[in-house]
Amino acid sequence: MARYTGPKSKIARKFREPIFGPDKALEKKNYPPGQHGQSRRRGKQSEYAIQLLEKQKTKYTYGVLERQFRTLFAKASAKQGITGEIFLKLLEARLDNVVYRLGIAPTRAAARQLVSHKHVTVNGNVVNIPSYSLRPGDVVAVRERSKSLEAIVASVEGRKINKFNWLDWNANELTGTFVTFPERVDIPENIKENLIVELYSK
Repeated sequence: MARYTGPKSKIARKFREPIFGPDKALEKKNYPPGQHGQSRRRGKQSEYAIQLLEKQKTKYTYGVLERQFRTLFAKASAKQGITGEIFLKLLEARLDNVVYRLGIAPTRAAARQLVSHKHVTVNGNVVNIPSYSLRPGDVVAVRERSKSLEAIVASVEGRKINKFNWLDWNANELTGTFVTFPERVDIPENIKENLIVELYSK
């Protein structure tokens, strides 16, 4: 399965949430896509359908493929603690997500591209694997020769004050430290991780 590259507004309307960021199309048409999206009468969704939708929403939000999603969930299940929360923490620790959270890229998709094109380093070494899992203390940086890239400059200039207390940003050096795994309450995404756990528990 290839990564989704189709219309993002269509997916956002499907879940009725701006999962790819602010979306004017979603604001104007806050109902499912399709010819009968606004007038269609939908029956009560089954428990399985609700759980599946939540899983799909999470996959689209973080840009994770099915195999990666299952592998990460299995890893979370093997750890002690609340599986759903651990799973989200592992998603947040992905390199592409951290590059996005630091403000080096405006979206996770743009962050994946920067990582894939070798514009990002981890602890001084180039890493071009978006799914690379960071550990506390790891330092993420923009390569010296990439600091003048227009896309990176524009994103950093438009960056808001760091609101993620698990990340430490150095604006002068364009580096960020993954201080620790975030607590669930600090993860802003509207995801009901318990539904995903229930789905995989069947």
